[in-house]
Amino acid sequence: MTMDELFFFDGKPEELALYEALSERIAALGAYSALVRRTQISLKNRRVFACVSLLRVLPKRLLPPHDLVLSLGLPYPLDSPRIAVKAEARPGRWTHHIVLSSPSALDAELLDWIGQAYEFGNGL
Repeated sequence: MTMDELFFFDGKPEELALYEALSERIAALGAYSALVRRTQISLKNRRVFACVSLLRVLPKRLLPPHDLVLSLGLPYPLDSPRIAVKAEARPGRWTHHIVLSSPSALDAELLDWIGQAYEFGNGL
């Protein structure tokens, strides 16, 4: 974990713990880099395959007190109630925003989607 990543979560220990758990699982897929920006952390191999942010994608009343938004890029839309928002960013690239609030959300289904996004980002 870089200092930039730690600084991104300054004052948000619950969100940092969730990001760390997510990062461990993504690292099992293979090499990637994390580019920290003002509003998000972009995860990329050949291209950006996922982003993590603290932005709200749903009304505050519908969100848990501590959450992360995981955004995945895929070549097709996912159909699941877990997807808070999805949009076709450009032809052939769908962005899916998923609200994560605990490590238990990092289940097999989510890890499969992350793996698909990782492969899509790698151009496989």
